[in-house]
Amino acid sequence: MQNIAKEKDALKEKLKEVFGYSQFRGNQEVIIRNILQGKNTFVIMPTGAGKSLCYQLPAVMLEGTAIVISPLIALMKNQVDQLNALGINAQVLNSTLSKAEMTKVRKETLNGEVKLLYVAPESLTKDENVAFLKNAKLSFVAIDEAHCISEWGHDFRPEYRRIKHILEQIGNMSVIALTATATPKVQLDIQRNLQMEEADIFKSSFNRPNLFYEVRAKNNTKKQLIKFIKQHKGKSGIVYCLSRKKVEEIAELLKVNDIKALPYHAGLEANVRVQNQDAFLNEDADVIVATIAFGMGIDKPDVRFVIHYDAPKSLEGYYQETGRSGRDGLEGHCLMFYSQEDIDKLEKFNKDKTVTERDNARILLQEMTDYAEFAVCRRRQLLHYFGERYTETDCGSGCDNCRKPSEKFESKEKVLLVLQTAKLTGQRFGVDHLVDVICGVETNYVISYEHNRLEVFGKGKDPDNANNWEYWRSIVRQVLLYDFLEKDIENMGTVKLSDKGEFFLERPSPIQFSKNHKYEITEGTEEEEPQQEQQQTKAHDDVLFDMLKALRKRVAKQKELPPYVIFQDPSLEEMATTYPTNMEELAQINGVGIGKAKKFGKPFIDLIAKYVEENEIETASEVVVKSMVNKSKIKIFIIQQIDRKVNLEDIAETKELEMKDLIEEIEHICYSGTKLNIDYYLEQIMDEDRQGEIFGYFMSAETDNIASAMETLGDDYSEEELRLMRIKFLSEVAL
Repeated sequence: MQNIAKEKDALKEKLKEVFGYSQFRGNQEVIIRNILQGKNTFVIMPTGAGKSLCYQLPAVMLEGTAIVISPLIALMKNQVDQLNALGINAQVLNSTLSKAEMTKVRKETLNGEVKLLYVAPESLTKDENVAFLKNAKLSFVAIDEAHCISEWGHDFRPEYRRIKHILEQIGNMSVIALTATATPKVQLDIQRNLQMEEADIFKSSFNRPNLFYEVRAKNNTKKQLIKFIKQHKGKSGIVYCLSRKKVEEIAELLKVNDIKALPYHAGLEANVRVQNQDAFLNEDADVIVATIAFGMGIDKPDVRFVIHYDAPKSLEGYYQETGRSGRDGLEGHCLMFYSQEDIDKLEKFNKDKTVTERDNARILLQEMTDYAEFAVCRRRQLLHYFGERYTETDCGSGCDNCRKPSEKFESKEKVLLVLQTAKLTGQRFGVDHLVDVICGVETNYVISYEHNRLEVFGKGKDPDNANNWEYWRSIVRQVLLYDFLEKDIENMGTVKLSDKGEFFLERPSPIQFSKNHKYEITEGTEEEEPQQEQQQTKAHDDVLFDMLKALRKRVAKQKELPPYVIFQDPSLEEMATTYPTNMEELAQINGVGIGKAKKFGKPFIDLIAKYVEENEIETASEVVVKSMVNKSKIKIFIIQQIDRKVNLEDIAETKELEMKDLIEEIEHICYSGTKLNIDYYLEQIMDEDRQGEIFGYFMSAETDNIASAMETLGDDYSEEELRLMRIKFLSEVAL
């Protein structure tokens, strides 16, 4: 046990020393320990959850060079810049290098100076690179964007299928495969191709709670687009379009309307692409307009919105592209403009593919259509697609469907009919076949399997409803979404009864489904524009924050680095909250560390010290704040007073607050990631048994909703007691 504790401490020390972070996120620590032990590792982790650290930290700690295989040159450059800024020797080996540069990289690698070598899959297959890598001391191989291996994935790259064969030539090394977008089918394909079925799998939740998902009809789209971006003035965003021509058109439209926007697609000259990318990274441009097919591959943490001007070709692509928003954990708005015409265009692009490829592409497009048109919680739909069960009834205000729910209808009998149809047809067909049987459509498949003779055939037929087939397809899809049916991983597009579905057949109960959206193009009319509620607010000093951002931009230009490589926004927010005025205090800021403090910190602490002096500010250097979520400086006062164990009633009285309002302020602080110890107050108002029962409830409950807690625990506890114990629970367990 002592050895394990020592290992954990050593890992955290290295994390703080090199990257400036005090804590690991999610599964990062166990993944890193697995790699350090030389085990094959398969990581499925959503965009923005910290995949790259999983191989970067072990690479620093192990002897030799880690090979990182990545399909995106832009992303390679981006990560290498960040690592070099941290003092880590990381290099790229791809087609952008001159002969002299390539020779230098190889020499440094052979000398053991390079810790991470980023290689494009095309470069890896070249004989001279294979020969060179055979002679290098290598620690392990990381395969980023591993979904590119799978022909069932959204971004299949044939070169990725050769990786295993090439690695066998280079030598015997452990492999870590990483992806943000693996459905269960794609996951299986990756493992089989890399022959790593025995690998330890670490699957993080695909849920990105800081992202807001919204779909709008393509009505006056250009007007809506400009209005939306101007509402987010000064914030970074990406707009995805279906074609290069549309990219150029939209970029020009935005520029004409005084929005700092630039195009980015494969048809641009390489130097123009690089210039536009750097302008976006360096905050000289607010918006990048890009093709869906080419993508961005940019690790920019403060992208505040991602807009799909045209529908993507798959939910994997959509999830990956929206995942570029809010990578720093702060707000991110994901808006898609949708029309069936976009889907029809994408289907035409598939006409030259093989029959199998065409069928697979059609399934992916149908999933995209369903996502847009269903009025079900969008978060539930996304998580279900990636094989993750969403336990909440809805996501509250995390998507447009939950913010403004559509009309519901009783569906028990319809669910029973769907489940009976799936069972009677042998549980080996897809959604569309079940709908054909229910609606009485005699397709060749239905007739050949004699499903037109089943008792369920035509039971859902309604000659008076022109959209009856689409209506029943929505029913079947919702039966699947709510886990009464499940996908057969081995057979693409096939569904079968789940245990929940079998139970429902035996004991049916009332259930309600949502009516679908209808996104009809009616250019010339303007829909009422929903205003997004602020999901993340701030308690930092706005004036100082803006000054720090401006300074960061100047320092970044001097050092020819992207601004976020210097310090990320959450770090600047914390500086503008706690006012560090010396190196020691600055190093304690989350995401800084002593290395970055010494390298970049002096002008920042000078600026803060001057600002503090000029404005006669009392600093709160003794307070450790990760991030804050309210604009008022009252937050710092509350943290200080609780730290000094001041009675909550006295704090409320000092600030002329009602007790419920003070508790709400404390809740905001905790939800933003700051731990608060209110044990001293709880001991005054509640005995241990009473505390223990409430704490035990929150430990086992599926939600921390107070109304649910009151319903479960009864009238023995007041709302105030439950809210205070929830704060204790958040601070001790959830943070």
